[in-house]
Amino acid sequence: MSLLTIQSLQKSFALPEGGKKMIVDVPAFSLAAGQQLAMRGESGTGKTTFLHLIAGILAADSGSIRLGEEDMAQKREPDRDRLRARTIGYVFQTFNLLQGYTCLENVLLGMSFGPGADRARAKAILERVGLGHRLHHRPRQLSTGQQQRVAVARALANQPALVLADEPTGNLDHKNGREALGLIRETCRETGAALLLVTHDPAVLGAFEEVSDFRTLNRAAEAGP
Repeated sequence: MSLLTIQSLQKSFALPEGGKKMIVDVPAFSLAAGQQLAMRGESGTGKTTFLHLIAGILAADSGSIRLGEEDMAQKREPDRDRLRARTIGYVFQTFNLLQGYTCLENVLLGMSFGPGADRARAKAILERVGLGHRLHHRPRQLSTGQQQRVAVARALANQPALVLADEPTGNLDHKNGREALGLIRETCRETGAALLLVTHDPAVLGAFEEVSDFRTLNRAAEAGP
């Protein structure tokens, strides 16, 4: 059963000298419930923009992004935000943690945009990622590997149907990257969430049974600069 279905998706940006440049032009893409797919994507191919469109962080120029029965591309920004909070978890390469908040507060704040903050679940998910002893530490008091674990916990706290991961091991050394990748995949399996991960790292791609190339999916990337 398809969880995510994309048709005729396009996104362009204005150029300083005038005119527009097409960044994303994806005729069709789908992801099944519970499926885990790694997508190869070099810098400049539009992969981050693609994930931002799926998550509703950016508005599409045209096309459809269906998450179950709802079309993210047809919603206004406040409605996109609500749909993202209910159905999508996002793991960023740069973690995007709030430095003035503790680990627990970072997860609770993420939960507050969805069904609501649940302190017991926030603690449980942090314990699941191995940070039960770091609940009240702030990000700057953690290693980079531990910060990514907080980001994973925040992304999964609302039990999303879909997890998007954009170069989630890019700021980690090999050991921490391998552990973070394993954690993301394991927790997605445990909750039944689908996973769409984009990376240019051959080691990460080699860990997946299903791998596709974003350049072949995105006609804008094929067209080149």
